Amino acid sequence: MLVDISVDQGGCFEATRPTTHSNPTFEVNGSIFYCVANMPGAVPATSTRSLSNATLPYVLELARHGWREAVLADDALAEGVNVVKGKVTYGPVAEALNLEYTPLRSLI
Repeated sequence: MLVDISVDQGGCFEATRPTTHSNPTFEVNGSIFYCVANMPGAVPATSTRSLSNATLPYVLELARHGWREAVLADDALAEGVNVVKGKVTYGPVAEALNLEYTPLRSLI
């Protein structure tokens, strides 16, 4: 069984296609796929609490230190920066949009 939780953003697997709760699975080459779009929407209160718990530590670091210092101190937080001073600082975004990539640290 393959569960694709990012089907809304294009999916994780080559055979991914969006499904619904009324018809949630399909088979491809003997593998069962579950690709229900917007799975967190089925449990909005729980998913909101989970997202808040996951992001709050980053928000607190940004508030305590400002974005530049927080990003320099935390590689995971730096991975979330996409644009600084109009320059694309995240390689996959630059590539996907066919834009020039500028390393984040060169702009801080």
